[in-house]
Order: sequence, then C-alpha cells, then structure tokens
Amino acid sequence: MRRPELLAPAGSLAMMRTAFAFGADAVYAGQPRYSLRVRNNEFGQLETLAAGIREAHAAGKQFYLVSNIVPHNAKLRTYLQDMEEVVALGPDALIMADPGLIMMVRERWPELPVHLSVQANTTNWAAVRFWQAVGIQRIILSRELSLDEVAEIRDACPDMALEVFVHGALCIAYSGRCLLSGYFNHRDPNQGSCTNSCRWDYKLHEAEQNAAGDVLACGSAPLGNPKALGTVGTATRSGKAADNRPRHPGGTKVWLLEEGSRPGELMPTEEDEHGTYILNSRDLRAIEHVQRLVEIGVDSLKIEGRTKSPYYVARTARAYRQAIDDACAGRPFDPRLLGELEGLANRGYTDGFYQRHHTPAHQNYLRGHSVSGRSLYVGDLIGFDAARERIQIEARNAFGRGDRLEFIQPCGTVEAVVERLENDDGQTIERLPGSGHRAWLALPAGVDPAAPCFIARFL
Repeated sequence: MRRPELLAPAGSLAMMRTAFAFGADAVYAGQPRYSLRVRNNEFGQLETLAAGIREAHAAGKQFYLVSNIVPHNAKLRTYLQDMEEVVALGPDALIMADPGLIMMVRERWPELPVHLSVQANTTNWAAVRFWQAVGIQRIILSRELSLDEVAEIRDACPDMALEVFVHGALCIAYSGRCLLSGYFNHRDPNQGSCTNSCRWDYKLHEAEQNAAGDVLACGSAPLGNPKALGTVGTATRSGKAADNRPRHPGGTKVWLLEEGSRPGELMPTEEDEHGTYILNSRDLRAIEHVQRLVEIGVDSLKIEGRTKSPYYVARTARAYRQAIDDACAGRPFDPRLLGELEGLANRGYTDGFYQRHHTPAHQNYLRGHSVSGRSLYVGDLIGFDAARERIQIEARNAFGRGDRLEFIQPCGTVEAVVERLENDDGQTIERLPGSGHRAWLALPAGVDPAAPCFIARFL
C-alpha cells in the first residue's frame, strides 16, 4: 500500500520543527494577508518564511504555502506583486481556492504546483477532473465526504493526488464558508480574520412571536432594540411542541441567542427536528479511519490547527504517525491512540462525515480506551544538568510533588511520578505554579534530555 504523507500545521518555526521531530512529512503555513489565518502566524515575515522553507528542504521535508483567501477586488491588485518574493523562496506548492487567483498564478508561474484548498468544496469526481484539466496537482477534498465517497473519487481519478483532513477543528458551516464572525463583529472569516464566533459562550432563551411575526422573549413585552431581534417567518399559533414551546410553520422552534460578552443583545435562531446548528461543533478525530484511508490510496492525511501550540502538533503528529505506520505494516489499529488524543484540549470528538453508522468494531474503539489517559499540558523540558542527572522544567500549568506525569518525545512516552521538585538553589518545593516558573526534577529513566520533550500531568 502507498504510504500517505502526514501533513501538519505550522504557525511558527517552533511548531514546524516540532511537527518534523514528531513524524510529519510536510507542513503547511500561510501568509496573513492571503490565507485564512491572520493571527498567531510568524510566517508573515519574509525572513521567517525563508528560514522555514530552507529548513524543511534541508530535512527532506515539504513546505506548502497557503494562499486560499477568497479575495475582493482590492487584493487582486496587489496579489502578484506581493507573491513575487514569496514564490522565489521555493515553496513546494501553493494551496489555493479562488479560481481567479489560480488563473493568475498559473499564468505567471506555470511550473509552480497548486493544491486546491478545502475551501473550494470539492465533493465529486467530476469536479476533480475539472480542476485536473486546469493544471491543479492535488485536491484537498471537502470535509463533508464519507469514506465510500472518497474511495469512489479515488477510483474515478486514479492519477490525481488526493488529500483529506483527519484531525482538528470543524466549522459549523460548509467547509469554512461561515458568516458568524462577520455578522457579529465585522471580521470576515473568508478574508482570514475569523474570530471563531461559533466557539463563544452562548445561552439560549425561550422565545415567542407576536401577531406581526416579531420575535420576543417569552413572558416579556417587546424589547427595546427590535433590530437585535428581527422577524422569523410568519407568526402562527397552530400547534405547540411537546414541551409547549412555540413553533412556526414547518415545526421550527424559535429561540433567542445571547453571547457571553454581549449581555442583553438577543439574536433570533431557529431549531427544527434536526437541531440547532448555530452553536459549537465537536472537533474532528478520525484516527480510527486511517487504515481505510491508506487502503483507499489517499495521498496526504492532514491535521488542522495553524493557530495551535507546538504541544498540540507534537501529540497529534506522533499519534497519526503511528497510525499510518501501523496501517502500512498491516498491524491492527491501536485504540490507545484515542486516549493519547484525549489528552489534548478538545470540545468533544467526532469522526465527522466519514462514517455515519459505526460498526461494532469502531464502537469498541471509541468507547474502549481508558479515560484515565486524559492529561493536561504542564510544561517543557528546557535544560539538563548531567552531573546531578536533573532536568529543568518550564511550567505552563501547575503541577507538584506526587503528580503522575507523562514525558512526550518523538521516540515515545515515559510516565513517572514526581518525587521531588527543586528550585535553582536546590531547595525542595511542593508545587510549581504555571506561567513560566521553573524547577528541577530527577531525570526519569527512558527520557532523552537532548530530544524535544513536552510534559503533561494525568488528571
């Protein structure tokens, strides 16, 4: 079986180096002006981008540059000029979504590989053939496809490179085409400045409609700011829900949405028999499907998260590296990998659209891993005293004597209980607060002090 590329996110040089150390074959990064991630991005500086591409190539790795914005006219005028110096650095491909920008790039740099972004929403083999005809070398398929649909596209397009997402945040809109951020605070997600409005703290209030169709909080007089409410459908009193909440035609309930930092500003939303989709999505975790994706012949498995931390990319890259290697070697899926990924901050996991009805085997995978494997990132190994066989830890979160830690390195994970913590003067301390405080502890057996090492505390 063909071994797929493991593609990891990189918002910084540190993140890129971590991704490579923990098993990634390639990284993707973006320039703030022309990709969908403006914040937490070091590669807006040309010198940093040059260093990243240079280091990746020296290590035999690939470096893809994201340029997947859906531009308005103003950005078209500056695009080619701004990209001249960037293309000269030699990225291995541009990841693009807009047909106009793709045309401009193909005309100016016909030899530069272009990968089609997931933002283009490619969901069928005919679309793949269309993009292949205009010179695209790889298609990042839409997240809304099932495993069987991916396999059908692979069979119909055997000579096109295919890439899919296997881990990371999911949008509540169709492959990133979200309007919430722009609606709430005028920062357009499709221009790179998404504020992740879908992940804010929301409260739902029961609502009703008056004869004019205005949406009102239940039991209240019309509110003072009708623009914050608005009208949803035509008012009706025909039928109530089983819970006695009002519905309008089609069986849709009306609710008022209140965001945590805007108390009193109530926005209308609707809920039908399928639920309410304006709130948060679970995070994608499809590691149990890696074997099937390898069998299908997908060329690249992609981890989302350019704004995340090096710790995130270390844990995800190592877990998916093992899953890929096991699949290619014919070894069965190791369900302990699910537990390793539970150690990351997440909003609950889903395997997305890959498999609607899980088999008993997959149910066993999803429910059978140990909950005790959950852990919290607490710090990094930053120093080593060989004479005393002590390692120095810089804390991100608090931990102390008696805690059970895991030391996460490219070669594996070592578990150890903290017996003693010392400050720089060799005095014993009971607990180390987070926020950059430092301490020394004995070098656990099996930990390589010269290798990258992230430390987590079991909860």
